[in-house]
Amino acid sequence: MRLKNVPGSREAIAESRFVIQNPQEHAGKWNEVFGRTAPLHIEIGMGKGRFLMEMAALHPDINYIGIEKYSSVLIRAIQKMEENELANVRFIRMDAEELTEVFGAGEADRIYLNFSDPWPKDRHAKRRLPSRQFLARYAQILKPEGTIEFKTDNRPLFDFALEELEPAGWEAEAVTFDLHADEGLMQGNVMTEYEARFSAAGNPICKYIIHRRDGH
Repeated sequence: MRLKNVPGSREAIAESRFVIQNPQEHAGKWNEVFGRTAPLHIEIGMGKGRFLMEMAALHPDINYIGIEKYSSVLIRAIQKMEENELANVRFIRMDAEELTEVFGAGEADRIYLNFSDPWPKDRHAKRRLPSRQFLARYAQILKPEGTIEFKTDNRPLFDFALEELEPAGWEAEAVTFDLHADEGLMQGNVMTEYEARFSAAGNPICKYIIHRRDGH
């Protein structure tokens, strides 16, 4: 990986009040963690937290959880929270494969996947976050009408993601191969660190919004 180890990051994460330790203990009870009943939105692979925290600031009526498995990246999000604390944000350091152990059935309203690792080799397809294997996990924790929003600059990954929808039992509400040229989908768009960099370089950003076929 291109990520460098940050000395002391694991210790700082273990001590941070913004990071939920032993998240499995809260499955089905995340409203209690936030101390209120509100819609729950989850970003998987939140990176340094720019997208998640900007969304949380714009939508204080929604509870947000950011999931990140790399300590060296999560520590940057913690530092941002220490500078500008948001009551409706919590972080979890974990692998996305553990989602169904951490969230109860139908507990989440929306999942965000932003610039996920493309895992380009065919043998790693099931590790891709928009794969049918992960869509099955999302289906367990999302409400029946829940949605997934996925953004990437990687066209092969996006094409793969679209191909996975039908066999996995999902359908698209919206699809674009050039988000920043799509006036409708750009309304309220919040950029990630990668999105700002890639779009400034002229790279088109792909996006879909999907729901389960049996959810509507």
